[in-house]
Amino acid sequence: MSDGTPIAGLPGAPVRTPVRQRSSGLPPRLWPAVAGRLVTRQAWIELYGMPGYRRTLPGGVTGLGGAPRDFRPVDKVQGEEILAGRFLLAGAAMEAEDPFDRPSPSRAFAQALHGFDWLPGLMSQGEAGARQGARLTLLWHAHFARWSPFAWDPEILARRAYNLAVAARRMHGTAAEADRPLLLGVVAAQGRQLLRPPGGVAGRAERAAAAAIVGCALSGPAAEKLKRVGCKQLATALELTVAADGSHASRSPEAGLELLLDLQTLEEALHQVSAPIPAAVTAAIQRLTRALEFHRLPDGRLPAFNGGGPSEAARVAAAHPGKFKAEEPSRKPVGGYVRLGSPLLSVVADAEAPPSGPWSRHACAQPLAVEILCGRDRLITNSGWTPAAPERQALRLTPGGSTLMLGDGSVQEPLTGWTGELLDARLDGPALDVTHDRRDGEGAVWLEIQHDGWKPQFGLLHQRRLYLDQRLDELRAEERLWPAPGHVAERPIAAPWAVRFHLEPGVSAELSRDRRSILLRGRSGRGWWFRTDGPDLAVDTAVHAERGVIRRGQQIVVRGSARTDAETKIRWKLSPAGATEG
Repeated sequence: MSDGTPIAGLPGAPVRTPVRQRSSGLPPRLWPAVAGRLVTRQAWIELYGMPGYRRTLPGGVTGLGGAPRDFRPVDKVQGEEILAGRFLLAGAAMEAEDPFDRPSPSRAFAQALHGFDWLPGLMSQGEAGARQGARLTLLWHAHFARWSPFAWDPEILARRAYNLAVAARRMHGTAAEADRPLLLGVVAAQGRQLLRPPGGVAGRAERAAAAAIVGCALSGPAAEKLKRVGCKQLATALELTVAADGSHASRSPEAGLELLLDLQTLEEALHQVSAPIPAAVTAAIQRLTRALEFHRLPDGRLPAFNGGGPSEAARVAAAHPGKFKAEEPSRKPVGGYVRLGSPLLSVVADAEAPPSGPWSRHACAQPLAVEILCGRDRLITNSGWTPAAPERQALRLTPGGSTLMLGDGSVQEPLTGWTGELLDARLDGPALDVTHDRRDGEGAVWLEIQHDGWKPQFGLLHQRRLYLDQRLDELRAEERLWPAPGHVAERPIAAPWAVRFHLEPGVSAELSRDRRSILLRGRSGRGWWFRTDGPDLAVDTAVHAERGVIRRGQQIVVRGSARTDAETKIRWKLSPAGATEG
């Protein structure tokens, strides 16, 4: 309890709560990574930028091999638009016969353009689409055959190589006779560059898989080497990328889905050319499939955590060779996520710290965040930020998740400026210690999760307690803040807190007259009451990223202040409209 010292933030105290600001300098823990990246990046820029370097890439290809198949659903409308001269990518548009000779409207557009994300849709347009695809591929080569840091960025290169390998046979069949050797050389150059540095551990599996797929699409000595070396590198990379429970090392459910789709393409392509399938690939497919079964929610999509959006139900279904099992998800965490379920409620909670180092380049600093589905209606979600929306880094901060925040900061933050560009905007900040405890009883599940991310700034720990009554389809929760053992504050203050619940776009929220409850309705129209004993309840505006496009949305926000020398509790509940109060 307080000793009578005025508490900052309470009536009569300063309006703004003092918060210790982080140093603006480069943390010493990042010095080795920054120094190493500076040296290696400059070395590769000078080597790959040499005038004769591109001649080392395309040789040794004699023709076509197999016909790799992409299992992802195709956007045929996008292909129709490109045939009409309009490129619709990453929420932006451009009308051009040659989109590579002018500035792109956004960085996300440029990434999709150079990654050839448009090529599958174009291939769905028959012979005309294949002919246009070949023309655009040769145009790209005319502008960017010489290596450049952006166009040949490893991540962009992996997607371009993959898409070209899948479309190679159809484009080759419609291209002019004189252009066919050049077209094959362009495809081969992408695969060969993928096996060369730089790259980094995050994304290594995706690059190796794409290189091996290029090798399957072509024939000749270079193609054989691509298959052999690509599969060898892939086996090593999968050990680091896919955990024993099938989760992706980035902790992004969507990243696991995309890797699974790439491996399925590779598996079939190797079958086509009568090449052996590495045991590591088969094992990784099995593990990723089990994780996908865990992550798939009743609406057919994935939870939006750590740089992974909810994806599309059709895309999730395409990665699964059979029907999804109707059995209850595992009670054990997968990828650090815990699932609770009742006949009408599905809850996913993040019970692990964000990934660190290079794996955090797409992670979100939103510990203890939750997503909640009521039936097939996704009501509570997260901001949905993915790498497709690179300009919206703020959505990766703690306020972008359905969790509690203190002050006006974030437990960790993406690197910005030149260090962010150099280290791929990875998360930086004090390491988080996240623990959880789950207990299952008859007709109920109890989950406690806590983290120490607010300890450096406020000396407080945050615990989220979730109690799911499976008979009443009712979720009761408590947010608990209390002083960390052994932490001695310079002086007690009142830290402003906010518990945020981001609503899925399309969910309606009606605040009651007493400002204690909110009626939520999803697509089905069924109502659910959100109630809280927090001092201030409101429905605020928010933004939500959907496939890289920013949409206006809403969020429930419960606000108050917590003393740093005492315990604070905030309770909230979600129950069916019309349910009897307990």
